[in-house]
Amino acid sequence: MNRTTILLPLSLKVRAQRLAAEKGISLSELIRECLEAQASPKTKKKDLFFADQEFFSGEAPKDASQNIDQYLY
Repeated sequence: MNRTTILLPLSLKVRAQRLAAEKGISLSELIRECLEAQASPKTKKKDLFFADQEFFSGEAPKDASQNIDQYLY
C-alpha cells in the first residue's frame, strides 16, 4: 500500500472516525471502502426518481427523457 495524506474538515474526520469505530474498522479501512465503492467501474448510479418504490416499481423506462410528462403527470 502507498501512504497518502488527505485534508479533511474536522467535522468530517470526527464523523468518519465514529463510523469506523461503529463498524469496528480503522479510519484507513473506512476510507478505502468508501473510495472503492465510489471509484469502482462496476458502480451503476440509480436514477433517484425511479429508485423510489413508493412511486415507481421496475426498471426505469429507456424513453423517460423523451416522455417525461407521461411519467410525471
